[in-house]
Amino acid sequence: TMMTITRSLLMLTGVVGEVFFEESFDGDMSKWVEGKPPGKETGKWELTPGKWFVDEKVNKGLSTTEDMRFHSISAKMDKMSTSKGKPIVIQFSAKYENHQYAFCGGGYIKLLPDGLKQETFGGDDEYHIMFGPDLCGYDVSHIHLIFNHKGTNLLKTDKISLEYSDKNEYTHMYTAVIQPDGTYEVFFDMESKSKGSLVEGWDFPKPTIDDPESKKPSDWVDESMMADPEEKKPEGYDDIPSQIPDPDATKPDDWDDEDDGEWEPPLIDNPEFKGEWSPKQIDNPDYKGEWKPQQIANKDYDPELQLAAYDSMYVGYELWIVNNGTIFDNILVTDDFEYAKAQAEKLWRPTKDGEKDVKEKWDKENKPADDTPPDDDEAPDDAEEPEEEKDEL
Repeated sequence: TMMTITRSLLMLTGVVGEVFFEESFDGDMSKWVEGKPPGKETGKWELTPGKWFVDEKVNKGLSTTEDMRFHSISAKMDKMSTSKGKPIVIQFSAKYENHQYAFCGGGYIKLLPDGLKQETFGGDDEYHIMFGPDLCGYDVSHIHLIFNHKGTNLLKTDKISLEYSDKNEYTHMYTAVIQPDGTYEVFFDMESKSKGSLVEGWDFPKPTIDDPESKKPSDWVDESMMADPEEKKPEGYDDIPSQIPDPDATKPDDWDDEDDGEWEPPLIDNPEFKGEWSPKQIDNPDYKGEWKPQQIANKDYDPELQLAAYDSMYVGYELWIVNNGTIFDNILVTDDFEYAKAQAEKLWRPTKDGEKDVKEKWDKENKPADDTPPDDDEAPDDAEEPEEEKDEL
């Protein structure tokens, strides 16, 4: 297969790591088990290249099929993956074929520990890493990368945002690289979207913490600006009304003072009124800056402990699907980023380069009948029909 050829070429060049799991859905779904978590209405999965595709075999992937349903599925990896003392790379593609402006659908994969009960796999099951896109309407558009740390799932403190142009119906590649030195990088379509330190980006134990005994001094000044003491309110400022009688208003001709009462012109905003007076603000010479508590060593921080170090046995998708039709493909768990990049170029890049033309062709061929212009010998819908002959009485 193409995967074997690529891996052989990398071995010849001396660049090779371990591949723990790889799935391009060239065959069937035999290694996958659909989960039915108790109390959840679950949708079915199927293998399909979708309604339009560049290569029917290559683009065949695992697809959700039902709206407003939980979808759960998992597979046991070929060998236990480990990130202990080595990198871990998670990569897959997702095609949101039914994407529209109001589309809602998660697309995150999970690395799961040994002992998973695949038949009931659901949201309550412990996982090690959760990674992938979360899309919904205009507002939600980012990539999740969540780590389990001592039973707590840590979300990134700032989101890995996607551009609005990144949200569409085409196939996109998602890649996460976590290094044993505590750094990470996330790629979207093989371009870096976020990178940095795990300690700084997630709520892992920090080297130092706030000293609980540290208190802000009572005379601490944390206002950077102050009222100018030389500024004085102009004399008569408060005597200016906010509204005045309209000088251009005239009493209606039919106004009767006895019946209607004394006429008064309507009020309008006073152009001379400047609002409540406040003195000009100047820099505060006593400003000491934002107060921060003193730092002390964190007893829970272990500089020798590798963060995000897991032994995982399963991969799985456990999703709440509002709009179905998401197709997952080219799933890879490895410790070799070069191999992941090579696979993306082999399996995803040709699809990415050809999808737009294929989609445009499919759209033209599948236009609703109402959008198809009438033939020359067909009368348009709004043409006048000849009047029917009526029987004379």
